[in-house]
Amino acid sequence: MIGKKNVVFGFLYLVLTAALGPYMVTQFGTVATAEGARQKALAALQGMAASGFTDPATLETLTPAQLARINARALLAVNDALTARAPIDAIKGGPHTHGNLESLLNIAVGLTLCFTAGAVWLRQLVSWAFIAGALLHSGMLYLGIVFQFAWARTVLDTGIGPALILAGLLLAGIATAIGLRGEPVRDT
Repeated sequence: MIGKKNVVFGFLYLVLTAALGPYMVTQFGTVATAEGARQKALAALQGMAASGFTDPATLETLTPAQLARINARALLAVNDALTARAPIDAIKGGPHTHGNLESLLNIAVGLTLCFTAGAVWLRQLVSWAFIAGALLHSGMLYLGIVFQFAWARTVLDTGIGPALILAGLLLAGIATAIGLRGEPVRDT
């Protein structure tokens, strides 16, 4: 069965990409700390603004230098919170999401190929296009974002992975339109 390798690959690849979910959860401690500091700094700034920019301890108007320091602390706290969240957002929007999708696409196309008759070369082309497309797209996102391999980002920038997935979808549609059967197909 030509599609069997896609089903096996899809489930194994799904384990790798779905495992990024629990990993991201372990990274939220840093985000929570940064968010707490951000809220504290912005609350202080908001309190100063609500009181007409007076010092709550002395009730005197803040000098421009004091106000600048308070603003700077608030801006830096906002930046720290965004910086702490950036790695999680990169994983979530990259290898986790795309990897899960491409895993499920491989499972779906693999099962479809098991019920599709037609030229063996066309079905093999569809099968390998999905596997290679997943590895060259979300696989490179995984290596580039999670493990920081610069060469993976270079491969990703070629666009070959998404192109293979799209070509595989087109070829799968053609193969299915020609040869979809109601029972598993024996490969010759």
